[in-house]
Amino acid sequence: MAGTGPVVGEDGLARCPWAGGPGVMRDYHDTEWGCRVHGESAYLERLTLEAFQSGLSWSTILNKREAFREVFHGFDADAVAAFGPDDVERLMGDARIVRNRRKVEAAVTNARATVALRADGGLERLVLAHAPQPAPAPHTTADLATTSAESLALSKELKRRGFAHVGPTTMYALMEAIGVFDPHLVGCHRRGLNVR
Repeated sequence: MAGTGPVVGEDGLARCPWAGGPGVMRDYHDTEWGCRVHGESAYLERLTLEAFQSGLSWSTILNKREAFREVFHGFDADAVAAFGPDDVERLMGDARIVRNRRKVEAAVTNARATVALRADGGLERLVLAHAPQPAPAPHTTADLATTSAESLALSKELKRRGFAHVGPTTMYALMEAIGVFDPHLVGCHRRGLNVR
């Protein structure tokens, strides 16, 4: 299977094919996807949003992102860890976010696990400890993986640490999103611009 290579937009820039047209997906691709983030709340946000995205389009999550940030208090782990049943019910009634009880409860569980993980260096350190060795740069979508030995190991370790909704595919997507490795196709104008 040949796959699809970068596509050139009306602005003359080549991008990964999922970000070919103007809009929220292109903006995310051009300014954030594959760029390193730093700090506990940034990691908890990405982990939470990747879990909520499971089974949905990423554009749905991006369009609801500001509401997610609001209701989860900027992904402050201490604030979300303190959520109780009333908070879960409040979130289940908020149409601005994805109202999936298991995912909402997982967000609270993961905030509590994030707080507990501080004693062992924190969430950022744990994720980065599972960074893969550099792989050949992908030329087309056929070259892209959806899991790796490292994402499987990260998933297992996070589950061992009490996290939920952190399967190997979701963890691979997390590592792509936060620039643990450069996910952009060769020829994409963002390839090689990974902020470290």
